[in-house]
Amino acid sequence: MQDQTAQQILAELARLSRAVESLAPTPRPAIDFDAADCFVWNADSHHLAPVGTPNRIAIGLIKGVDHVRDILIDNTRRFARGLPANNVLLWGARGMGKSSLVKSAHAELAAEAETIAPLKLIEIHREDINSLPELMAILRPSENRFILFCDDLSFDHDDTAYKSLKAALDGGIEGRPENVVLYATSNRRHLLPRDMIENERSTAINPSETVEEKVSLSDRFGLWLGFHKCSQEEYLEMVTGYAEHFDLEITPEDLRAQALEWSTTRGARSGRVAWQFIQDLAGRQSRKL
Repeated sequence: MQDQTAQQILAELARLSRAVESLAPTPRPAIDFDAADCFVWNADSHHLAPVGTPNRIAIGLIKGVDHVRDILIDNTRRFARGLPANNVLLWGARGMGKSSLVKSAHAELAAEAETIAPLKLIEIHREDINSLPELMAILRPSENRFILFCDDLSFDHDDTAYKSLKAALDGGIEGRPENVVLYATSNRRHLLPRDMIENERSTAINPSETVEEKVSLSDRFGLWLGFHKCSQEEYLEMVTGYAEHFDLEITPEDLRAQALEWSTTRGARSGRVAWQFIQDLAGRQSRKL
């Protein structure tokens, strides 16, 4: 009887053990940083998905932003070489190449021989900002160096994710990992809408302190690089650069006339509009880009 009872107890313990194991989280897949130079962070699965063919262009094709381009390249080069470097906020006019410049700068610097370790670019989506501390914990022990890239970063009303960003960039007992830097693009210099800040000012017990907390988010970025609307000549320079690079068959006069007509129909001039015109022109010539 005692043997039978003991066997029943052991069987029950085994069943409970299996039940507990089934509740345990699935082990995270190992991250192979050698699989690619670029990755996308998936916060739900806690996984970095490699990007085999990144969507980017040669940095020489990005026109009209020479000054901010040189600053970003210099900051990225220092980071890649293990020297002090700043988080960067690229802000301003839409379509002027903010995100393209980040991706192209990474490609340019990842190929340099003077880097102390492989330079990786990791894109984190705006809605996953709350998972930044977890991502940084994963990256901290790696020998690689990482540019975290968040495109179109901004915060709306009742959005508290900015607190996670502040803590990840500059706060906490551990601070930002030495091998990580954050580059973000935004149409807003202060990342928060003006009416949100004004609302905080009118309803807070101590308005100045509350506004300071929200505005100080941008201060976590040591470099603010402004992108402004381009002139007609800068727009035409962009179009000409693309046309020459892809060897499109068109006279300079026709290229200028068609490019100006295209920008007039769009009601704007920018690097994005220039690229869209080149795509249309190449399509009409049955050329692949």
